[in-house]
Amino acid sequence: MLEKLNYRSSKIFYLLSAFCIVANINSYHSTAIANTTQQSLVIVKRHQHQSSQVNRVFRKILPELKKKSKIRVLLPQYIPAADENNAVYAILENISQNKYEILLGFTPDCTGGTACRLGMITGEIITPKTAALPGKPISLGKGITAYFVDFQCGANCSDATLTWRQKGVQYTVGLKAGDRNSLIKMAKSVITL
Repeated sequence: MLEKLNYRSSKIFYLLSAFCIVANINSYHSTAIANTTQQSLVIVKRHQHQSSQVNRVFRKILPELKKKSKIRVLLPQYIPAADENNAVYAILENISQNKYEILLGFTPDCTGGTACRLGMITGEIITPKTAALPGKPISLGKGITAYFVDFQCGANCSDATLTWRQKGVQYTVGLKAGDRNSLIKMAKSVITL
C-alpha cells in the first residue's frame, strides 16, 4: 500500500512539475507538448500571439478589427509620441470586409481635427480601380517598396504618408506634418508582426 502511495505521489509530483514547465514556457508564448508516459517535454515551435505584440494603443479596437475585416490587418508596434507622457488613441473611422481606416488622436473623441490629430493607418484590398502609388520609392526590406509623400502646410498641415502593397492589400501609415524616418520606422514595425 505504501509503495502504491509513493508511486502515486511521485507521479502526481511529476505531472505537476510537467504542468509548471509547460505553463512557464507558455508564458513566453511558446507552444509545448508534455508527454508524461515518456517523461519528456518537447517544444514544438515558437508561436507569437498577435494580441501580445500589438501596441497598447490598438487593444480596444482589435476585437472589432478582427471581427469585421477580412483582409490582413497590420498595426505598427512603434507610434511616435505614444509613451507614458502622451496618451494616443486609436479610433476606427471606417471598417468593412475589404478596408479599414484608423485615426490616431490625442483625445479619445478626436474626429480628425487639427489639434487632436496625430495621424492615420489604413488597409484596403487592391482592385483594378486602385490608383498607382505616388511619391518617392523607399525600400522597407523583404522585397517591399513603399512610397513616401511629404506633408504640405497651408492653413493646416496634412499628413506625410508612406504607402506599400503586400499580399493584395494596400497599406498606408500617415503622420500629421510627420517626418520620413518616423513613417519608415512605423512601417517596418508592422511588417514584422
